[in-house]
Amino acid sequence: MQAFIYFRNMITSRFIAKIIARLFLLLILLAIVPLFQADSTKLHSLYFVAPNKWILVFPCILVAGFIILFVGCTIQKYSKPDWNWLLVINTLVLAAYFATTYIRVLQLVKP
Repeated sequence: MQAFIYFRNMITSRFIAKIIARLFLLLILLAIVPLFQADSTKLHSLYFVAPNKWILVFPCILVAGFIILFVGCTIQKYSKPDWNWLLVINTLVLAAYFATTYIRVLQLVKP
C-alpha cells in the first residue's frame, strides 16, 4: 500500500512539473511578441538602475535554479518527486517575478 501511494505521488509530481515548466516556457515566448511590436526607440532608451547591485543576485539565483532543476529533472525523466516539486515552486516564483518585471517594462514602452 505504501509503495502505491509513493508511485501515485511520483506520477502526480511528474505531471504537474511537466505542465508548469512547459507553460512557463510558452509564456516567455508569448511575452516576447509585444516587445517586438513596441516602439524600438523607447525600448533602446530603457535602463534599469538599481541602488544596490545585490538586488540582482536573487533573480540570478532564481534563473540559475530553474535551469539546474529543469535540466536535472529532464535528464532524470522526472523520476524524483522532490526535485519535481522544487521545480514547480521555483517556476511559480520565477513566473511571478517575471510577470511583475514584464508589466513594468510594458508600461514604460507602450504609449
